[in-house]
Amino acid sequence: IADFATYSARERPPVCVAYRVFKVCGMGPPSSAGLTVGEILGTLEPYDLAALGPASPAAWRLIADASRLAFADRDRYIADDDFVPVPAAGLLDPAYLRARAALLKGDRALPSVLPGEPHWSHARLEGDGAALELPSTTHFSIIDRDGNVVAVTSSIESAFGARLMVDGFMLNNELTDFSFATHDAAGRPIANAVAPGKRPRSSMAPTIVFRDGRPVLAIGTPGGSAIIGLVAKALIGWMDWHLDVQQAIDLPNVLDRFGPVEIERGTAAEKLAAPLRAMGFAVRPEDIPSGFHGIAIFPGRLEGGADPRRAGVAVGG
Repeated sequence: IADFATYSARERPPVCVAYRVFKVCGMGPPSSAGLTVGEILGTLEPYDLAALGPASPAAWRLIADASRLAFADRDRYIADDDFVPVPAAGLLDPAYLRARAALLKGDRALPSVLPGEPHWSHARLEGDGAALELPSTTHFSIIDRDGNVVAVTSSIESAFGARLMVDGFMLNNELTDFSFATHDAAGRPIANAVAPGKRPRSSMAPTIVFRDGRPVLAIGTPGGSAIIGLVAKALIGWMDWHLDVQQAIDLPNVLDRFGPVEIERGTAAEKLAAPLRAMGFAVRPEDIPSGFHGIAIFPGRLEGGADPRRAGVAVGG
């Protein structure tokens, strides 16, 4: 699992969460995606999304509120763990996720969402931060003839990055992924505050899914902070709703990143707007230009999918 923009030379292990019969693995800090996607899935684990189906407003209520809870934790706790302590184990602890899942009982949107209290083995930071995190990114997934699997998300931030080129490479402009405030209104330090030599928090979510110790899916997408919800959508489509990888990618994009529920404009998902509003959500139609690239792995064959919303193709040879 690789991220050219935010990985340092030091090898960093992925973070994984058990979901249904799968193990879902993504990037750890400074990417927030592995932990936040993991939290979303872990919070949804007790709920039968398969029975509800992809057209169900009740399913999307659960997904939206699980996302809101995970983003609340992301904004408070996740940053470059070379600089600040991050409660990675606590955020994905099964007991913590069960407690967060219990908040979703009922049939209405949560009236308010706050960060949780995961287990810490060290000092704590308490401030909530925000960052622009612009969506100028790309993703590709590859499986070679020897069965090696890679999911790669790469970004230079805005188009042409910092507008500087060195040895043929555009330098990135990832500073916008930091919080430029160092403390919140209550004076508490913000984990993702900018600092010299510090890597900014990203939402890149190159993901590899395992079953019985073997990789079965490699997937990811560009999209700035929307990446987390987009990847969660595709994973749920593939694992819960038993869609093939192309169908999971094609599902209308619906996500909540600690704000209104964003529904992809001009798609069948717009039918969810009225029911979700009736449940208490703010809803906003949006153009959500994802760019998925995924490969599902079966005995003796591969199944690829590329996002029709953006240039891309699935090929084999």
